[in-house]
Amino acid sequence: MSSLNLDDFSDLIERPDGGVRRDAEARRERQIVPPGSLGRLDDLGEWLSAAQSAVPVRPIEQPRVVLFAGDHGIAELGVSARPAGSAGELVREVLEGGRPVSVLARRLGVPVRVVDLALDCDPESLPGEVVRHRVRRGSGRIDVEDALTLEEAEAAFRAGAAMADEEADSGTDLVVLGDVSVGGTTAAGVLVAALCGTDASVVTGRGGLAIDDLAWMRKCAAIRDALRRARPVLGDQLQLLATVGGADLAAITGFLLQSAVRKLPVVLDGVVVAACALVGQRIAFRAPDWWLAAHDSGEPGQAKALDRMALEPLLEHGVTVGEGAGGLLALPLVQAAAALAAELPEKPAAVEEDAEEPEKEE
Repeated sequence: MSSLNLDDFSDLIERPDGGVRRDAEARRERQIVPPGSLGRLDDLGEWLSAAQSAVPVRPIEQPRVVLFAGDHGIAELGVSARPAGSAGELVREVLEGGRPVSVLARRLGVPVRVVDLALDCDPESLPGEVVRHRVRRGSGRIDVEDALTLEEAEAAFRAGAAMADEEADSGTDLVVLGDVSVGGTTAAGVLVAALCGTDASVVTGRGGLAIDDLAWMRKCAAIRDALRRARPVLGDQLQLLATVGGADLAAITGFLLQSAVRKLPVVLDGVVVAACALVGQRIAFRAPDWWLAAHDSGEPGQAKALDRMALEPLLEHGVTVGEGAGGLLALPLVQAAAALAAELPEKPAAVEEDAEEPEKEE
């Protein structure tokens, strides 16, 4: 029996300040560029004001990329273009600066934090700060067994929540959240299908490296089989993450919810993070008000999850690589919205129409 009470998040999470948002909208109407002429940048600036409880909005000065990493046993079935258990290699490439997210982060001056929850590799092959939160070595094969024990799911969830506290306490003002996994999109598809009440084929995508038709059919069958195991535990979100999620997905869910508690805005990257956000919404319905959908990756499960949360992607570039790269591409847009909302001058005050005219001499 878990000692974690997820119902507490519904009480702890508040919506962004509606009064501040109205003040931000009023300020926007006074600026020299007509309201609406900046498209979604107007809405982004007002959302940031509400999240920060500040008018004018403060600039985004300390963003960070946070990536949760894990290997999934379901990858043994050939559902991914990458070999099972190879996520550790991707993590090393991120740390060495050779992945797309590494290049973009260098260009934008954003630090990247990678956290191992369930990589299938020797922990000594990675830096200590990466592996210190590891819950287990690889998550279980969810079509025939649980991904985690309930105790492991709770430990991973708590680790994610603790990292959200660390980011908020360190002054991070926006997080780009992503994953580094092999088999993670399959687990994500199961969560989305279970929570949205859809069939496996509706949520099965082709992953970051575009698997072929045979691999897609294997992935669809794996999601179908895992979905049968997920449906009986839909009423218990922690048990759901233990049954068909994984340590990295449980940690992402904990991070998302605690970030909302701490009023820390989060930019969601791809389908794995979107699936965890959907679990988070089931736990605390106000939580999605603190999240932005960065981009449309083309994964059907992501589209289904974002639609259920009423989150509209900021970009549609077809970026499928994952690892936070698509999320990081949206960061300059968010920063631009903050700058425009804060720095555009207001229109000169109009002369009152009812001002008295000077008396004419006879």
